[in-house]
Amino acid sequence: MKKTIFITDFPWPDLDFEHQHLEGAGHRLVAGRSAALPREEIDAIAGRERPQAIMTCWAQVSASAIGHCRDLAIVARYGVGLDNIALDAAWAAGARVTNVPDYCVEEVSDHAVAMLLAWSRGIVAWDREVKRGVWDPSLARLRRTRGLTVGLVGYGRAGKLVARKLSGWGLRVIACGRTVPTGADASLVEWMTLDALLPQADAVIALLPLSPATANLFDAARFAQMKRGALFINVSRGGLVDNAAIVDALDSGQLDTAALDVIAGEPNPPAAVTTHPRVIATPHIAFSSPDAIQELRERTVDEVLRALRGEAARVLVRPTSGS
Repeated sequence: MKKTIFITDFPWPDLDFEHQHLEGAGHRLVAGRSAALPREEIDAIAGRERPQAIMTCWAQVSASAIGHCRDLAIVARYGVGLDNIALDAAWAAGARVTNVPDYCVEEVSDHAVAMLLAWSRGIVAWDREVKRGVWDPSLARLRRTRGLTVGLVGYGRAGKLVARKLSGWGLRVIACGRTVPTGADASLVEWMTLDALLPQADAVIALLPLSPATANLFDAARFAQMKRGALFINVSRGGLVDNAAIVDALDSGQLDTAALDVIAGEPNPPAAVTTHPRVIATPHIAFSSPDAIQELRERTVDEVLRALRGEAARVLVRPTSGS
């Protein structure tokens, strides 16, 4: 039976792959634009089309949108985080929720390491100076990467890869997270609490999902705990960080630099953050590579087709209530 599939948004040039495989399976595809539509427009399209499947990247899939879909089978996230999906509402409506939790861990861990090296060797700052016409090596105050202490806040898939990539460089890697690691993963880091980690780290890398427990985790009090002159890297979710607090920490010198792939308020983050002279910013691209994006699309389409055929999900995200 033909089902309607609503793709809310997509951060790639076209939907040729989705059209080929979803319509090729006999279904009808309805798509928003590439950039995420406002929540109200998503709600309106859901109310008009009443899809059996919703595929979303950045757009908000609210309880209201889900409520319009009387026989919704699946809400599939093009990505890892689920903070843009009303997870409990989807399950209450009888729909499964899926994501692709490991498609880009190589890219995200590479991005975090690249930001660390860009800071320690002054790559971004000195590129800016050369473009301004400054060529004076005597002004450089760079860091020897070997011997730095790097703190990983979160030690999931990406965190473990960061630790593996830093191993052998002579760095000290310390970490905290929800679950104490075992085996080879435990041997790569010194495990401790967040309160113990922050004052010791020359660079702190945030590798956490966004949840009510982690929202604004990095606020003025947390930045005050950090070693003065440290680097802060965020390749996870912008909502982990209080924007005003990070600007204050940079202005005061408590933080030397913030390297941010994600910023609260994106895709229109505050200029006070993005234009700060000691911020290295990229536009939420840590996930990106042709290989990662193709894997993401293939696995998301597969989950939707499995749901519409009544087959078991390969990856299933349970509701936050635990029901």
